[in-house]
Amino acid sequence: MLNINKMNLTMKVLFGMLLGVIVGLGLNIYQLNTEGSWANTYIVDGLFYVIGKMFINALKMLVVPLVFFSLICGVCGIADTKMLGRVGSKSFFLYMLTTAIAIAVSISIAASVGIGEGMALETDTVFMGKEAPPLADVFINIIPSNPIKAMAEGEMLSLIFFSILAGISLLMVGEKARSLVSLAETANAVMMKMVTLVMAFAPYAVFALIAKSMADVGLELLNQLMGYVFVLVGALLLHLFGTLMIVLKVFSGLSPRLFLKKIRTAQLFAFSTASSNATIPVTLRTVTERMGVNNSVASFTIPFGATINMDGTAIMQGVATVFIANIYGIDLTTLDYLTVILLSVLASIGTAGVPGVGLIMLSMVFVQVGIPVEGIGLILGVDRLMDMVRTAVNVSGDAVVSTIVAKSEGKLDVECYCDPDAGLVPTQA
Repeated sequence: MLNINKMNLTMKVLFGMLLGVIVGLGLNIYQLNTEGSWANTYIVDGLFYVIGKMFINALKMLVVPLVFFSLICGVCGIADTKMLGRVGSKSFFLYMLTTAIAIAVSISIAASVGIGEGMALETDTVFMGKEAPPLADVFINIIPSNPIKAMAEGEMLSLIFFSILAGISLLMVGEKARSLVSLAETANAVMMKMVTLVMAFAPYAVFALIAKSMADVGLELLNQLMGYVFVLVGALLLHLFGTLMIVLKVFSGLSPRLFLKKIRTAQLFAFSTASSNATIPVTLRTVTERMGVNNSVASFTIPFGATINMDGTAIMQGVATVFIANIYGIDLTTLDYLTVILLSVLASIGTAGVPGVGLIMLSMVFVQVGIPVEGIGLILGVDRLMDMVRTAVNVSGDAVVSTIVAKSEGKLDVECYCDPDAGLVPTQA
């Protein structure tokens, strides 16, 4: 007999997800979710929407103060600006490397399978692409003219810059600032406890989020786009279990099996929320307490990765580009494919912090290689579901890079990493 009370948190979240899939598909298959119906108004767009949105807001509520205090503690814990520079450069290199590999592999898979050839999909959905900010503006805006405004709007690169600058300044002041450093450490501990409290409600929120998504998408649309969905999910899983695990093993020598076991909770949260930023509190807790990454490294690499690491999104761009090009009968050249790879890597920086980043980046790619932007409307119906999968891959990439960088800097507790039960909270016991 199934005993929910004896399940750990990961199993509870997974159970909530599976139950959400069953309930959501049931509502869709039996057409209980038709627009204006009682179930649609009060259950799907009512109860499920409210519970899911409240949970995502609760996670987002924690992001800014957690990143701010955690980064200050991290910088003060390093006490070495040269090491901070090494952590930053290593993280940037690994994030760009994995993104480039991701887009190249996804294009190769999609092109070899030939998805979209001979299909004649029709859609009434029109996609209006937003213009991504110029790369120069992104670099300029890293330095916030108003740090409070940057915090209020969740501008992650600006927040990272200001937090690091504040931490370095505290170090330079020395003993006089010791009370402020102690206050930041206390505040950081409080924020981590708040993460634990919010996570206790995760199984119910995950059920609501997944049930709403499946009720809205349904099997009919999934069947219509089965080729696209199958290839995209396959490419994402190949990157997660293949590329990222090889990178982890080669650069750190650590066990991929243990990594995959410990990252599951963060992956489930990422899948449910479809937001790397909203998952920052959970990812940060996972890599520090479960994997043994020192907070001085994780406090930088996790928010940084949530902002610029777009492995999953890059894979989506590669598959979607080939899929839509084949539907319109457009033959892409080798130069076009190289353009897609280059744009995807650059856009992962250039569109940082912009809502709907995946589709914005995709519209940029389509314009450059001559594919009609309105073709994005063909995949909009399943994009929410695919966004959930690729966010889980993005978060996994953040954790892989954090672990590698920490190991290279001697900031990884290997004993903690090798302990399968390390960092389990009371609700998981």
